[in-house]
Amino acid sequence: MSYPPPPWTLKGHALQTLQLIEIDSVRPLILPQFQIISVGFGKTIGGFYLASYESGSTLEYHELIVSPALVRYGNQWGGWISHIYVDHPDSVAGGREIWGLPKELATFEWENGNSVKVYQESKLLYSLNYQPKRWSFPLSLSLPSFGILDSDVLKFQANFKSNLSLINSQFKIPTESPFANLGLEKPGLTLSLNRLTLSVSEPKIIK
Repeated sequence: MSYPPPPWTLKGHALQTLQLIEIDSVRPLILPQFQIISVGFGKTIGGFYLASYESGSTLEYHELIVSPALVRYGNQWGGWISHIYVDHPDSVAGGREIWGLPKELATFEWENGNSVKVYQESKLLYSLNYQPKRWSFPLSLSLPSFGILDSDVLKFQANFKSNLSLINSQFKIPTESPFANLGLEKPGLTLSLNRLTLSVSEPKIIK
């Protein structure tokens, strides 16, 4: 299996949900050396990230990321990725071998510009319906995340540039989905990221 070296530059569009998550419901997914960051009342911040990376990208593929918590490792903080699905085998291999992420293959169906469904074999993992954007403004943002490769803790940056808009959405997580019991079905914010350019840095080992 071959894949491009980091950093990866990815261009296209994406959807990001942000929700308050019960810490107790996601604690079993977080390795014990990480501390879950609380935002009060026993909750942390999590959500889903759905993306379509298109022409001009290091690799062209679709992606679903499940991030159930913000975590801290020593004096470093970042997002924790518990599940991640893509539809390109080179992305699976690169994600696992470069960034230490638990990537798996899945199938993505984007319909009519306002609906996305993600399947693994014949099993529906996640579906999202959303309304078209009404307004947007430019955004540049850098978000840190962690990975685990062998016994090493890795940290890397995802640097976003996009036009951001707040949209309405409804999503469904079937009971057979592996992340159905995380409390991620609760309402929150949904952000649309258009004209997206995402640069994912080479990871660094945290001692």
